[in-house]
Amino acid sequence: MTAPWTDVPWLGFDTETTGINPSSDRIVTAALVLRLGGATAASEDKTHTWLADPGVPIPEAASAVHGISTEYAREHGRPIKDVIDEVAATLVAHWQRGFPVVAFNAPYDVTILDAELARHGVPTLDERLSGAPMLVVDPLVLDRHFDRFRKGKKTLTTMAPAYGIEADEDAHTAEVDVAMTLDVLAAMAAKIEALAGLTPLEIHELQVSAHADWAEDFEGYLRRQGRDAHISRAWPRY
Repeated sequence: MTAPWTDVPWLGFDTETTGINPSSDRIVTAALVLRLGGATAASEDKTHTWLADPGVPIPEAASAVHGISTEYAREHGRPIKDVIDEVAATLVAHWQRGFPVVAFNAPYDVTILDAELARHGVPTLDERLSGAPMLVVDPLVLDRHFDRFRKGKKTLTTMAPAYGIEADEDAHTAEVDVAMTLDVLAAMAAKIEALAGLTPLEIHELQVSAHADWAEDFEGYLRRQGRDAHISRAWPRY
């Protein structure tokens, strides 16, 4: 039988980018953090970070968030095609072993990576996976599902204290956000009994259903406010 999702290696994933549109904006930095023990860390995290030259100017608003300017990325960043190829290869190798990737608001990071791969003529995630499942765990989806009525914004830094995790002052640095996301997810796994014993595939499928329910509910709320809204039921892609 497949081990519970809490006991297998987790690979945390995050990007910092030129903007908020995952279909058209570009990756500036990426971070992968491997936590071998899953919810119970078996050893120190293994962290790998990338700085890319995205090939386009980085808007000042984006630089203000992550601290990377156009000039800095051009001088110190690696070619974006090399960066996204390495990130994708690492993610796919983890998925092919049957282990989950952890990302906060996963559809954004998965979609922008896939868009970058297609843009630069590099094999996409689906092409690399050849039918193997893309197992993802997203604390945002789980929090919306299991604590939907908690007041306040559903951001990583506002969610962390709700699960006893101190929000890091260096949030919006990709590797810091990933480590905090893994800590929050581990705390959620300990707190929410319904998550116990699920396999990586079962936790993924739970989130597919949970996201669809949230999307329908939130879309209805927005329309009642007079807004023309459509939220995709697909997950982890937009």
